[in-house]
Amino acid sequence: MKYRRERAVFAAAFVLLLIVEAAIAFFVSDRFVRPYLGDVLVVILLFCLIRVFFPRGLRLLPFYLFLLASGIEVLQYFDFLSWFGLEGNAAAKLVFGSVFSFADLLCYLVGCLVCALIDYFRPTKKE
Repeated sequence: MKYRRERAVFAAAFVLLLIVEAAIAFFVSDRFVRPYLGDVLVVILLFCLIRVFFPRGLRLLPFYLFLLASGIEVLQYFDFLSWFGLEGNAAAKLVFGSVFSFADLLCYLVGCLVCALIDYFRPTKKE
């Protein structure tokens, strides 16, 4: 199968990042790792998940992820969880967040830049 190794690497990275994100969410309550590093890692997590299914192509994937993350962040400004009656749902708050922050947008940008660097420096497979 074409790109089998790449898919496996991205799948392993996704699982590892998912475990790290869960550990941050459940066990870390500080002023740097949870609010900043967690936001950087979440876009890298999504990048790895998408690259499992699309190891090549989607040249602008980091940009699309930034748009997605930024869009969710902007929706937080408008308290979109209350639109669906989920303002009291802890899981929804954990996944989507509940407070708008410009710092989060910067964290998403940093994460997407890391993703762009991963794509840029990944060796191309000639077949």
